[in-house]
Amino acid sequence: VSTVQDCQYGISLDRFLHISLLPAVLIAGVLSFLQKRAQRLAIDHRLPFLGRRFAIVVPLDTIGSLSNRWSYGFAFGAVSSSVLLLFSERYLPFSVPPWARAIVYLVGALEVGLAFFPFFACLSTPFRAAGAAMGILYSLSWIIVTVWDTFTCPNGKILGKYQKLIIQWPCILSLVFLLGRFVYMLVKAVRIHLQLEQEDPEELIEQHQVQHVKSLLRKTPTHSKPHNWFQSRVYEWDPYFKFPNRIIGTAIISLIGLYTMTLADYSLSNVAFDKVDRWKNTLKQLVTSCNQTEALGAMIPQLEEFIDVARKSWFTTTIFASLNSVAYTFHVLACYRKHMKRLWKGQKGFLPEKFHNPRSAVSVASIARYSGWQIAFTLWGYLIVHFVHFLFALMFVYMLVLPILHGKALSMLTNLGIILLTIILVIALVILQIVLVHIFFLQDKISPTDKHKPLALNNRKAFHCFNYFFFFYNVVMGIGNCILRLLCSIVVGTWLVSRIDRSIMQRGYETVDAGYSTWVGMIFADHYHNSPVMVCFCQLLVSNTLERHTASAYSTFSNTPSG
Repeated sequence: VSTVQDCQYGISLDRFLHISLLPAVLIAGVLSFLQKRAQRLAIDHRLPFLGRRFAIVVPLDTIGSLSNRWSYGFAFGAVSSSVLLLFSERYLPFSVPPWARAIVYLVGALEVGLAFFPFFACLSTPFRAAGAAMGILYSLSWIIVTVWDTFTCPNGKILGKYQKLIIQWPCILSLVFLLGRFVYMLVKAVRIHLQLEQEDPEELIEQHQVQHVKSLLRKTPTHSKPHNWFQSRVYEWDPYFKFPNRIIGTAIISLIGLYTMTLADYSLSNVAFDKVDRWKNTLKQLVTSCNQTEALGAMIPQLEEFIDVARKSWFTTTIFASLNSVAYTFHVLACYRKHMKRLWKGQKGFLPEKFHNPRSAVSVASIARYSGWQIAFTLWGYLIVHFVHFLFALMFVYMLVLPILHGKALSMLTNLGIILLTIILVIALVILQIVLVHIFFLQDKISPTDKHKPLALNNRKAFHCFNYFFFFYNVVMGIGNCILRLLCSIVVGTWLVSRIDRSIMQRGYETVDAGYSTWVGMIFADHYHNSPVMVCFCQLLVSNTLERHTASAYSTFSNTPSG
């Protein structure tokens, strides 16, 4: 009852999302009216009073734009809560049969995109004053509704008290930043109108791209300072490289999604373990009331121990899995920069040969797919990696910790020693084969300065006998190596499932990995559109064309008729 009383004055964000479609369409219509189309269409001849107005409003340039990157990043942060709602597949605008749910999800995605369209459109429109004014009103309405809903109805089923405040604060922070950005845009537009400030010139090339091209033209590269530990081991900042707004927005939504997913995981798992505890207590009471359940009664302490170990292992691995996913998110950014700089140098050797020349349609489609897929891979990867960490934690506790706590350390050490001795013997025999071949069955070095002996056999007859007798042993050892290879493939594949920048398939089967294909297509599309040398060349062409056009225009006035 208290929950209903607390929420009776609340405003449902889902309902406000539907209501906000009307002002979103109105803002999009106003911005479309202010813009003019580059070419006349048939409708302009029929309705000449339009004056080529009602052009397409672009929310953001996902390929070539490098300006307002953090503003777009916080706009993505404002969208994050609705994106996570779509990810959970719980947002259904209307009920349909199960086979038609894919259509409903598409309609829901379009509705969410339209509701948040004004944030991006008001940032990207060339009409700064109008965009900033409408952006202030729209973001202010979203802030008021979100804050009101968060504080009047804070409780939730998953995190309990203050659930909405815990989940919604990144969204509220992003909305407040957008409001400040729109206010700054409006003040700047007014100052430019009053001629107190000059408008920034629009050019194809950014300043960091100019500096990159200049660094390529220097005969002697500038000597940089020695790297510290963070720069050499973690990340080195490059002043000549900037991430596109698409990549920054994807990383922000991924981090907010991981934050929300971790909280939900912790809370739901706590509820699940509490329920298992209640079932265990019920079973314990049943065993106590019955006299003929001695075998079942002996299992109760083991069950209690397993529940306690599983609970602690799950909560501990939650931290490691979340840190692992956060590290992957930042590592993908580093890999994007590394791959782009390699492509700028013309290096394609780090890619499989099949991906050296991807089809144009695949690359452009990858631009549209990448952000959504990267977010989904990151969130699902967190759950999968968490489960793998949980299994390893259970193995560690039952193989090492519990035997010591139960006073069976000597037995545990004996078994562990036998396992380690077996592994060491197998590895030693493999190394022994390599050492014997190096000493007895390879010819001497051609030159004393050579690092290794040449690949040329010596003592052929002895080698044939060596090969014959080790054949039978290697058959037995191959069985264990086959199982080890399978286990390593499973562990590494699940561990790297969220790493879309590398394929988890074997060499030759990379095309089956749709995520990796999307990554390769995306970096090629960015390379062809944002290569600093290419953009600099285009800027020179445009500048020379404008200079010639200006010079020819002035020459018509300076030419006076002779006579």
